[in-house]
Amino acid sequence: MQTEKQIVEAVKDGRREGQDAMIAAFAPHVFALIARQVPDAMDAQELTQDTFLKAFRNIDRYDARQSSLGTWLCRIAYHLTLDFLKRRRPVIVSLEDSSVWQTYISDEELESEFSTGNEQRIERLQELVQQLPDEERMLLTLYYFDDHPLSEIAFITGIGEKALANRLYRIRKKLYKKLKAL
Repeated sequence: MQTEKQIVEAVKDGRREGQDAMIAAFAPHVFALIARQVPDAMDAQELTQDTFLKAFRNIDRYDARQSSLGTWLCRIAYHLTLDFLKRRRPVIVSLEDSSVWQTYISDEELESEFSTGNEQRIERLQELVQQLPDEERMLLTLYYFDDHPLSEIAFITGIGEKALANRLYRIRKKLYKKLKAL
C-alpha cells in the first residue's frame, strides 16, 4: 500500500501506477459522495471520472499541508457535482427560509426530533433531505453521512467553519419545522 505522498509523487511524475493507486484508494468514497447527490449512476460515474481527471491535471496544486489527499479529492468532487446539479436543475429560492431565523429552537429539541426511531418519520426525513437545495444537501452529506469534521468541510467548500456551523443549524431547523408540520 502506497502512502499519499508516494501516490502524489507518482501522479506528478506521470506514472500510471500512481493514478491507479489514487483511484483504488479514493474512488469508492468519491463515488459515494457524488451518488448521494446525483441519482443517475452513469452521471455519478462520469462525475467521479471527471474528479480524477481534474485531480491528475492539477496535482501540482495539491498541498498536503492544507488537507489530506482524500479531502482534496472531495473538494474537487463537491464543486464538480454542484456545477453539474446547477446545470441540470433550476435554482429554487424558498420563501419559508426567511422564517427560519424567527424562532429559536434548542439543539436538544432538534436532536430529539431527528433521533426518533419511528420508521415513517425517518422515511419522511429522507424525503425532506432530498428536497433541499443542492448545496444544503451536500453539506448534510459531508457532515452527517461522510463524517467529515467542520475543518475539512470548510476546506472542501471554501466556507468558514463558523458559517458552516450556522448553515448546518439552519438546515436542521428547516427540517425540524417541516417534520413538525406533518
